[in-house]
Amino acid sequence: MKGRGTSNGIGIGRILVYNQPEIKISKYNIKSKNEELIRLDSAIDKAMEEIDNIYNKALVDAGTKEAEIFFAHKMFLEDPEYIMGIKDKIKTDGINSEWAIDQATEYFIAVFEDIEDDYIRGRINDIKDVSERLQRILLGIEFKDFSNIKKGTIIVAKDLAPSDTAQINKEMVAGIVTEKGGRTSHTSILARSMNIPSVCGVAGIVDMVKDGDCIIINGFNGEIVLNPTEDGVLQYKRKKKDYEMKKQKLEGMRGAKSISKDGFTVELAGNIGTIDDIDKVIENDGEGVGLFRTEFLYLYNNKLPTEEEQFNAYKTAAAKLGNRPLIIRTLDVGGDKEIPYLNIPHELNPFLGYRAIRYCLDNPGIFKTQLRAILRASSYGNIKIMFPMISSLEELRESKKLLEEAKSELKIGGFKFNEYIEVGIMVEIPAVAIHSRQFAKEVDFFSIGTNDLIQYTLAVDRGNQEISYLYNQFHPAVLSLIMTTIENGHKEGIWVGMCGEMAGDERLIPVLLAMGLDEFSMNPWSILKARYIISNTNRDEVRAKLDHILNLPTARDIEEYLHENILKYMDIV
Repeated sequence: MKGRGTSNGIGIGRILVYNQPEIKISKYNIKSKNEELIRLDSAIDKAMEEIDNIYNKALVDAGTKEAEIFFAHKMFLEDPEYIMGIKDKIKTDGINSEWAIDQATEYFIAVFEDIEDDYIRGRINDIKDVSERLQRILLGIEFKDFSNIKKGTIIVAKDLAPSDTAQINKEMVAGIVTEKGGRTSHTSILARSMNIPSVCGVAGIVDMVKDGDCIIINGFNGEIVLNPTEDGVLQYKRKKKDYEMKKQKLEGMRGAKSISKDGFTVELAGNIGTIDDIDKVIENDGEGVGLFRTEFLYLYNNKLPTEEEQFNAYKTAAAKLGNRPLIIRTLDVGGDKEIPYLNIPHELNPFLGYRAIRYCLDNPGIFKTQLRAILRASSYGNIKIMFPMISSLEELRESKKLLEEAKSELKIGGFKFNEYIEVGIMVEIPAVAIHSRQFAKEVDFFSIGTNDLIQYTLAVDRGNQEISYLYNQFHPAVLSLIMTTIENGHKEGIWVGMCGEMAGDERLIPVLLAMGLDEFSMNPWSILKARYIISNTNRDEVRAKLDHILNLPTARDIEEYLHENILKYMDIV
């Protein structure tokens, strides 16, 4: 059996099937609205108390940063729009609290559900967790108690809420397997912080197993072995011991330079979606932030964030990083990121439509508000500005013109800012990669956004499961465009980074290093591993093979060549 590994490690143990009692909600008319509101307030108070207890346990077991997940849960319970949405339903429709909670929750889920960004979509589980907690309290349903399970237990469930995971006794649980979930969900984040191996996306497993069955899970590749043989158990015990030794090697990378065996130095940075994520970059010894997605300021709001709100967010982020670079991507709305109050019309093909810089240039007031906020924050750290979805020099020049206007407005207002702030673009459209020599003359840096570059180069909707097999980072055309972009950037004297998922792909890091990529920005938890791979790579040796690699006819040929001629001879942990 196979799923998706979401927390590294090998788990060997006995199954405990977790079946949380199903919540069945019925709609009915209430006799007294005032009594129903009192009933709801009582449930909110109890939920607050329970979340506080979960926070205190997570603080000990998972750490300060992960425990703060449950502040987000409290924020939902304190969010006037959410709570008033529930109460308004009770008052106007005369319905029960459980049903009103369902109605209010639907709006929040709708905002996040169609967003392709895994991190943001992962917040749906937090919203559901909070609403279901309220409903269970109202219905008098007891929560599952994980405190008395046996050592070596592997929990198998359809899904686990973050609050379920936080209450797990990490000394007793050897692994987690779920049918749903993803790597960036808070449940997976908690599992990683507690060093519990986990695998998600294992369809139908709950119906295939029973309590007490023996199981092995591989949190690296998502492999599941049910009722293994004695030899199978011994084999995985050896793998587990090997992994523990490799973890020690990665820890040895903390504080080390990101430098190849033959002395080529690069920068390893992290991609973040919120200010809190900066702590993960720092914890994983990142050398900066290569992509700060600012959409969270808009998505978590029911109105446009003000200049002051944005300034405070960017200032806080810069202060956390100190002298380390913070690359702020301007608003990338549209496509898979729908923000209701912006009233962006529905499109048949939103990824090729009214999104990112196209929306911002069409709404200069919104755009300049953000630019002024970023500029003001630039006095407090090493901030750089990056424009997304640029497809023409005209768009770039218009964006820079508005940036200059924002600078002039700040000067008139007497605000301090870094007048020489670096400005770059995301290279995520093939036309820009092909024409990158000209773009490089007008910016300070490139950051290659491989998620969209692959999508547009191969004409593959990366969210479409039917054709997902066509979405391939090893495709020779994709690698050629990346090489062209790096070479053209260097010819014009600018540095070139990468902020797509490809930057953290251990199979391609040696190739990107050989191409001359200056900065790799990735999920924070991949940073130490990337540094280890770079430290074990001879850049010039791989560079000598580049022409042959780029001239191989298919993606499979390239992947096989890399494995047989480069990766096989490296000590990749």
